[in-house]
Amino acid sequence: MAADAKAPDVVPTPRGFARQRRKDAFWRYWAVFRHSRQAMVGLVILVVISAIALVAPLVVNPDDLDPATAPGLPVEPPSSQWWLGTDNFGRPVLQLLLVGSRVSLIVGIAASIGAVFIGASIGMAAGFYGGTKIDKVLNALIDWFLVIPWLVLAIALAAILGPSLVVIIAVIAVTSWPLTARLVRAQTLSVRKRPYVERGRVLGANDLTIVRRHILPNVFPVIFANTVLTVAIAILSETTLSILGLGDPNSISWGRIIEEAFTGGALVNGYWWWILPPGVCIVVVTLAFTMCGYALDEIFNPNLRKR
Repeated sequence: MAADAKAPDVVPTPRGFARQRRKDAFWRYWAVFRHSRQAMVGLVILVVISAIALVAPLVVNPDDLDPATAPGLPVEPPSSQWWLGTDNFGRPVLQLLLVGSRVSLIVGIAASIGAVFIGASIGMAAGFYGGTKIDKVLNALIDWFLVIPWLVLAIALAAILGPSLVVIIAVIAVTSWPLTARLVRAQTLSVRKRPYVERGRVLGANDLTIVRRHILPNVFPVIFANTVLTVAIAILSETTLSILGLGDPNSISWGRIIEEAFTGGALVNGYWWWILPPGVCIVVVTLAFTMCGYALDEIFNPNLRKR
């Protein structure tokens, strides 16, 4: 064999080719994402908040959050000892915020995943069978949930099932999926008419295979962007339910801190350090998720990207 003979080119397998395409798409999207100012600002905020939530158990003493062993005096203003003051039990507000970040993020992310899973499943089914009785029934279900005020339904479900973290997550997921379903249905109606989907049908692929191999990969970017946006809605929903007294009494979240501040007369007595910081945290986090979500929507949507 000649010394300069070249080895034959390795033909990639279909699975390897698909994996390489996904990898290339990821880096291409990341290059666009990191050049967006609002996307990077939102991402930095989320990284910082996530890091705080992770290290909170390491820096917060559980005894300081127990009303029976709170280290401070009731409603002390901010000082060198208590940077954000204390609540009506003498618990440091700063430590409450650190611990509350974990619950608020867990509820927001878990509820948004549940809502997007329900909405994406129903939306893809309705879009894939567009024009049939299945589509009409599912579309009517989506419209029914869109018409019902979500807050009324959430209050009813939370009151019936009882206050707990799992119930709050389930309630928010059940009441937040219709918009996702509407968006995914429209996207699925567009994808199912493309040539490669028709070619799959001609080759004998069943409906599940077509959805798994053709519909879902093309709809997933929209689902992912909508998931990020839904987290902000879920965090605000948890705050609303907590303020109404329907949150988990055994967990500390930003919404529960605000509810306790209202109950303790923070607004009437001017205890701004008790009620303002959790509100600012909620606004900052929801704004960060919204900024990242809109940036992802622009990246995955060619029409928005051209604008």
